[in-house]
Amino acid sequence: MKKLFITAFLQVFFVSANTYFISKSNYALVFICGFAISWLWTSNVKKISTSTTTERIVYATGAAMGGLSGLLISKIITHYLN
Repeated sequence: MKKLFITAFLQVFFVSANTYFISKSNYALVFICGFAISWLWTSNVKKISTSTTTERIVYATGAAMGGLSGLLISKIITHYLN
């Protein structure tokens, strides 16, 4: 279940960060995040499609934490780039 949490965390981390980078028109970071989102999605589809309720809760928790972390880290990165 740790892997499920981590993959959900990372995918939504990159979605959150990408949204912020899009708003700042940072093309390089948008490209990197977009690639990472798609790459992670290809493994998440298999993992979550046949999961139990507990695994879905772990996945959703990882996704929620990834969203918060993605916003925080992207703001820090953007702050230091400016």
